[in-house]
Amino acid sequence: MPTTFLGSALRGTCFFIFGFWWSVRYPLKYLRRKANAESQPSHGIQRVEVFEGAVKAFFALAGILVEQFVPAGPHLQLYSPKTHSWTDLTHWHYTTMYLFFLLSGIVDIVSHSPLKLPPGLDRLSLSVALFIEGLLFCFRGDSDAALDHHVHSLLAVAVFAGALCALLEVFLRDHIILEIFRTSSFLLQGSWLWQIGFVLSPPWGGPGWDQTDQGNFAFLTVCFCWHYAGVLAVLAANSAASRCCNENCQLKFGDIDVELDCSMCIRKSSKSSGALLPESPSDDK
Repeated sequence: MPTTFLGSALRGTCFFIFGFWWSVRYPLKYLRRKANAESQPSHGIQRVEVFEGAVKAFFALAGILVEQFVPAGPHLQLYSPKTHSWTDLTHWHYTTMYLFFLLSGIVDIVSHSPLKLPPGLDRLSLSVALFIEGLLFCFRGDSDAALDHHVHSLLAVAVFAGALCALLEVFLRDHIILEIFRTSSFLLQGSWLWQIGFVLSPPWGGPGWDQTDQGNFAFLTVCFCWHYAGVLAVLAANSAASRCCNENCQLKFGDIDVELDCSMCIRKSSKSSGALLPESPSDDK
């Protein structure tokens, strides 16, 4: 079954949402951790991790149901005894990919539960899910078109980069460089999946790009680099916005603390001065 624009766009949107959220969250977490070097991870951060895992699991489960039960889907039938052939393996490829992201989301949730799983298991499960995704995209067998293989091979570069980064995070937890690099891989996956939809199955209908034009191969390789340049621009803008937001919040809370301290000092000084005043003559009478 050929790639559809809607399916590619939906998958790209999911990856881009996670990447965009991380591009704001990780710089903020780094700045606040840097300001409070001795502070321990708060319950708020753990709740965010659980929320991310729940959203990831929800997206993955929805993807599995859509891939299996759309009108043209296999409806959980892997092999057709009538035709003696496999049934819609493209849907099964995406179902397998979503299955591992579903497991990754579940591990994210359980990692912050009272079960106390080994630290780093959530990043390991994410790395495995990304590796499976890249493996499935590398060995797509639903199309013999060279351009189709080329755009998905470029996508696999971003996927495997994210998988390697998540694997390193198992041993280097809360490393801002690795977190930002993983974020960039998710943003790149999201934008490139949209590009794949426009190349192979344009939303306005008609055939996709010419599969035999060598110029398309060269341009799409350059275009992939442009996508990553755009991703870096998004990361830079969100990091700068996060820094400004963090400084403004600290300044605001700092002003409140100063005002509270001043008011407390005024009250203390008034009490102490009242206690040191000599008794009036009326009191002697």
